[in-house]
Amino acid sequence: MGLTITEKIFSDHNQSEARAGEIVRVSVDMTIGNDITTPLSIRAFEGAGATALANPEGFAICMDHFIPAKDISSANQARISRNFAAKHNLPYFFDEKEMGIEHAILPEKGLISPGDVIIGADSHTCTHGALGAFATGMGSTDLAFTMMTGKNWFKIPSSIRVELTGKPAKHIYGKDLILEVISRLGVSGAAYKTLEFCGSALEHLNMDDRFSLCNMAIEAGAKSGIVAHDQITAEFLRHAPPKRKPRIFASDADAEYDAWLIIDTAAMEPIVAFPFLPENKHTISDAARQAIGIDQVFIGSCTNGRLGDLRIAAAILKGRKVAKRTRLIITPATQKIALAAQREGLYEIFAEAGATVSNPTCGACLGGYMGILGDGEKCVSTSNRNFVGRMGAKSSELYLANTAVAAASAIAGEIADPRSVDYV
Repeated sequence: MGLTITEKIFSDHNQSEARAGEIVRVSVDMTIGNDITTPLSIRAFEGAGATALANPEGFAICMDHFIPAKDISSANQARISRNFAAKHNLPYFFDEKEMGIEHAILPEKGLISPGDVIIGADSHTCTHGALGAFATGMGSTDLAFTMMTGKNWFKIPSSIRVELTGKPAKHIYGKDLILEVISRLGVSGAAYKTLEFCGSALEHLNMDDRFSLCNMAIEAGAKSGIVAHDQITAEFLRHAPPKRKPRIFASDADAEYDAWLIIDTAAMEPIVAFPFLPENKHTISDAARQAIGIDQVFIGSCTNGRLGDLRIAAAILKGRKVAKRTRLIITPATQKIALAAQREGLYEIFAEAGATVSNPTCGACLGGYMGILGDGEKCVSTSNRNFVGRMGAKSSELYLANTAVAAASAIAGEIADPRSVDYV
């Protein structure tokens, strides 16, 4: 029986064949912390008596959740990471001077390479699987162990094969595809498994789409999401050369899977996940018929805050105005993305439409700041979770959708179908 791409990555790191279900201790290529989780790791690291990082080149801290600081508590929290970074002269410390959401800035900086094993104290670390790496979230104490040893223990996950066929229909993006997967599997249907995305539709999915796919693998309970290296990956890496030599793997034709999903992307229409679970699928046709009034629209997060998302939003918003009763907040995922959007004139379009553009941050997505919802408010969001109270008040409601749906809804003031007007 052949091996899946995940089994091959672990076999390579284990220096001998390793299969799903086995427990291995292997080197970690990149460990990622942020301003919320890293202080806990630092406490465990120093509490164990450690004085030096095992692999400083394989450790990055991204100050992305509450930066610039929203209050005294977050400012003091940030100081812990800043002091640690200075003490250890960290080569990859991203603060206000070079800020960005961790799952966008690391690929941008060439810190993710195909074939890597990557961990982060953030559940959406699985985003990085879009570059053909194994990437998963762990706890802060798990990170401390890797900080000290350069390695960690893994139970190798089995895989679910998700075959995406056809050419995606109009306004079908990676966000719709992963929402479809989650609706079929449920929020725990892929528990401790890898979602391996493949199929003919991938040739039509750019890296923005692929990052969205892998980003939300965790919302089906998955340990990781992964897309094998191909020409689209290679083109992305040409512009963001990886610091480590790529190790390119692909699943064998006779690899074993726990399940096999086939999704015809040409037959799909945009999807909206209603409160309060990402599995609560509604087609845009159904959602739009319900005329659900929207107080706020959020375009951003590690799921959909990339340049391609801002271009989609701008194409829909150009020459139009955000509805009088609706607020539109747009958050680019990194400073590089923000600068590119400014140079392309997208910020002017956003401002003229009545949108607010924030600094790169995770703030609104987790209900931290820069877009908190009040009692009873409804929001269409391009983020990844719509749990009770996710973006603010427990009585607020969050509808997950792709960027085109979000932008169209901001104009209409209610959940709207971007296909109903020739926006793009």
